[in-house]
Amino acid sequence: MKNQRTKKKFHLRIPSQTEYLEIIREFVSRVARKVGFQEDDASKIELAVDEACTNVIEHAYGGDDRKMIDIAIQVDYPGQKMSIIITDQGRGFDPSKLRAPDMKKYLQEMRVGGLGVYLMQSLMDEINFEVKPGPKNQVKLVKYLMNNQKPR
Repeated sequence: MKNQRTKKKFHLRIPSQTEYLEIIREFVSRVARKVGFQEDDASKIELAVDEACTNVIEHAYGGDDRKMIDIAIQVDYPGQKMSIIITDQGRGFDPSKLRAPDMKKYLQEMRVGGLGVYLMQSLMDEINFEVKPGPKNQVKLVKYLMNNQKPR
């Protein structure tokens, strides 16, 4: 029997500037749709990656637009999952200190921002952080394809 395991890889390296978030979103959503995600899930992936890259621009690099962001996508068949790995060389953070937000309090205080990681966790099936400030920080976002979705 022939081994039908397949991997497809895509890569984007882009300057750390908010004006390029549109390119990142387009890249991620086009790959998601191409490999079989329905519009709803492709939009969730797009939003989660946008949040992760915004965090890199604002927090890891502190607005230094000379730095680069690497976005690697790997699609695994027949496991049918899409993994997006976002890598930077900026300041890291301790993911163990993250707490679920108190949404009632958050809304009462009419806060803005601070929900990026919570949002990513809500939109994706898996999220993992590997933090080594300076050399390499990575966030890995994973979304599984449903059985009724086929690659185009």
